[in-house]
Amino acid sequence: MAGTVSWDLVRDLAAREVGAGCAVSLYLNLDPRETLNRGDVQTRLNSLLDQASRSEALGADASGEVRPALRADLDRIRRYVESELVREGAHGLAVFASSLDGLWQPLELVDSVADEVHVARRLALAPLATLAGRGSGALVVVAGREAGRFYSLRGGRLEEITDLSTDTPGRHDQGGWSQARFQRHIDELAAGHLRAVAEEIDRRVRRAGGEVDVVVVAPEESRAELAGYLTQHAEHALAGWALAEAHAGPTDLQAVVEPVLAERRAARERELVERWREGSGNDRSTAGWGPTLTALSDARVETLLAAPNGARSVWRCPSCGRAAAEPGECPLDGERMEEAPDGLGVALELALRNGGTVWIAEGPELGPAEGIGAILRF
Repeated sequence: MAGTVSWDLVRDLAAREVGAGCAVSLYLNLDPRETLNRGDVQTRLNSLLDQASRSEALGADASGEVRPALRADLDRIRRYVESELVREGAHGLAVFASSLDGLWQPLELVDSVADEVHVARRLALAPLATLAGRGSGALVVVAGREAGRFYSLRGGRLEEITDLSTDTPGRHDQGGWSQARFQRHIDELAAGHLRAVAEEIDRRVRRAGGEVDVVVVAPEESRAELAGYLTQHAEHALAGWALAEAHAGPTDLQAVVEPVLAERRAARERELVERWREGSGNDRSTAGWGPTLTALSDARVETLLAAPNGARSVWRCPSCGRAAAEPGECPLDGERMEEAPDGLGVALELALRNGGTVWIAEGPELGPAEGIGAILRF
């Protein structure tokens, strides 16, 4: 089943040891709006697999077992796409494989990805990291005294996941009740319903490990009461409130929700960029590839900030994994550093392995800093 990308998932992959052979990191676009048919997918897959089989990463000194293992991994990827892949709900595919290291991790994604393949000693995680925290998986709740519809943002569209809506009795159902007593009864039913909606929000936020943005679409008269029932977990995940017509469908709901999610992300980015700028005055931040890779190698990075198109080659020590922006010898063990074309992937891996977080920045602020910088712990 297709799923969204969390930072926990990216962090787990960054921690995977790949040392015995060459790992394959393959990304395949499955977006139905761009993918013509199954034959088109197969043609693009064949091209990627052929590219991987001729990878320069193998080198002339690859051990006798590495090449056969790579062929086996590529064949397994082909079989998976042909006979095991569940296309329903999937807009992208990521596969990480290295049989010599016991690694096999296919991921059916609700977001689209560009076709690419990497064969290297480490996993190429930059394309996956750009999907984390981008709004996919956001929880949209249409709430009111009777409404309680829950949607998830997947693959660029809202999909209903549960409906807690109720039918509150109307005035014609009053029977022999007094007006005041009947109104209190209606209010109690509505309050119970809103509590149930708040409990469901909390349950889903906790199940997502807190890594989910929540947008509540509710009329003004219901907001204060529902807000009073939200737990701290749910309040922390709340991106904002929105208004829509009572019977708005998924397309109309998405139109009012997307600006709220965009502002949530923009606010987070503004806060991080401001901290990064302030840190430049007291050595609590770095700017540019050289200083940032040094800080990453020293495990001093709290948050790595990177532009999505900031790819470039870096150099890495084959023994200790230390990275640098220029070729040379490792300052720790004297080993000759090896070129790594996926510099952004190296930076992401170092940040996540050493307990840091990552923010892929959409704004232009990192431009003068070569598209990369970091907020430091110390």
